Amino acid sequence: MGNSTPSQPLTLHIGHDELVVRRRYEVASILNDILVALWFIVGSVMFFSEDWTTTGTWCFLIGSVELLIRPVIRLTRHVHIRRIRESPDGAGGARAASGAAADSVQDY
Repeated sequence: MGNSTPSQPLTLHIGHDELVVRRRYEVASILNDILVALWFIVGSVMFFSEDWTTTGTWCFLIGSVELLIRPVIRLTRHVHIRRIRESPDGAGGARAASGAAADSVQDY
């Protein structure tokens, strides 16, 4: 409390290819989340009528499968970024140095 030093900004060096890949997977994850919400909303509305109950149940099932797709997108992104960092173009070493900090950020 007595000795406070100004904090330095955190700088991460991430390659251009990695940023593009991260953005694409983030968009895929967002679109998947929107689809999950739509399946469950439609299924819920269909449950108001007994004639639509079976179709509503199918919507819930599809929404549940979409929930499984989310971790698959994240795992695929992780593997894809690892491959970019380990690429033979020589830039992988600089990316790997910042990799631990970048991998610790959990994006949803």
